[in-house]
Amino acid sequence: MDASIRLPSLFLSHGSPMLAVQDSPAGRFLDGLGTSLPWPKAIVVASAHFTTAQPMVGAAVRPDTVHDFGGFPPELYELRYPAPGAPDLAASIAQRLADAGLPARVRENHGLDHGVWVPLRRMYPQADIPVVPLSVMPHGDAAQHVALGRALAPLRDEGVLVIGSGGFVHNLGELDWRHADAPLTPWADEFAQWMRAKLEARDVDALIDWQSQAPHARRAHPTVEHLMPLFVALGAGGEDAGVRTLHRSHEFGSLALDAFAFE
Repeated sequence: MDASIRLPSLFLSHGSPMLAVQDSPAGRFLDGLGTSLPWPKAIVVASAHFTTAQPMVGAAVRPDTVHDFGGFPPELYELRYPAPGAPDLAASIAQRLADAGLPARVRENHGLDHGVWVPLRRMYPQADIPVVPLSVMPHGDAAQHVALGRALAPLRDEGVLVIGSGGFVHNLGELDWRHADAPLTPWADEFAQWMRAKLEARDVDALIDWQSQAPHARRAHPTVEHLMPLFVALGAGGEDAGVRTLHRSHEFGSLALDAFAFE
């Protein structure tokens, strides 16, 4: 790619692992997303399914495809995403985070969980772009994840695509599993609308305080790991980043699958 082209940072909602194979609005969006962007030389993905007490970076040379889910059709467990790793980039990221006051560790044998490989399989099915997984910290707060993202922002000028992969509204206990096309419930819609408004207004202070200010915050995210990738992507966009809505859909009544670009 042209080194003068700055990549955006992205937040993607990955939803159910069935996103890897099913036809859906979110899947069709991801099918076209990769070709709509400048081609990256590497991809860093902060995943809701890679959780640690302090930042951790995966540095496997050939990361395994991890099927970290249960109860799905057998063919889903047969899928592989054989993208190469990037150990040198992983070490560089750990150093960038340490320099920003976020001591990070490198895990040499860490694979690609479904928050990484499911969206990438739709975006870049050839699996030939090096991928580095990055953890989120469920006991950390939004401000820490924004700071983590800001430490990664210079990578966007180096041809590296930074992605946060999580869920915009994510409460598995409230899903209407029998009706994938159920209307979005009012509480989920109110939370999503508040988040969208604050993102569009670039109100980072309000977003960082989302647990206190957003309506139905605890119901929308009983645990926080699926929203923390949004803050990584927001931080990686830079301090003055604008936000562009890339996609908006939902499933099972309350699983909101919004996607954003920060640039």
